[in-house]
Amino acid sequence: MRVHTLDHSDLDPFDRKIVQILRQDGRISITDLAARVGLSKTPCQVRLKRMIADGTIRGFRAIVDPVRLGLDHVAFAEVKLSDTREAALEAFRAAVLKIPEVEECHMIASSFDYLLKVRTADIRRYREVLGERISSLPHVASTSTFVAMETIRDAVG
Repeated sequence: MRVHTLDHSDLDPFDRKIVQILRQDGRISITDLAARVGLSKTPCQVRLKRMIADGTIRGFRAIVDPVRLGLDHVAFAEVKLSDTREAALEAFRAAVLKIPEVEECHMIASSFDYLLKVRTADIRRYREVLGERISSLPHVASTSTFVAMETIRDAVG
């Protein structure tokens, strides 16, 4: 696991502008990025490489329409663990990363321990993932599911 050691104060206004532009258009050319930021190409490229190397920018990816891929069922699973000591938490974290249907996993300060966003083709597939994969994760004591009926806004919209 890569640990980000910088804090937000380590980014100057040029760095922040680069990040802002890339969040809107990750495919922008370095030439266009530099022009929009107000730097020449080489200093802009050096800053970009530094922010990639230090983990400020964690990567680039294609944002796809899950509905067109047949993955339009979204459920949120609350997961309560039977053991919350660090070794148990680490075992859970490592195992949940191996389930491709889990899009997001968040440790929560609540009456349960983790909230998982799970995307599948349909409720039948979700039941399989929940029953065979999620419920079998290390130290899972119980789960509770909430099915999304409509997505108003997600990470890309």
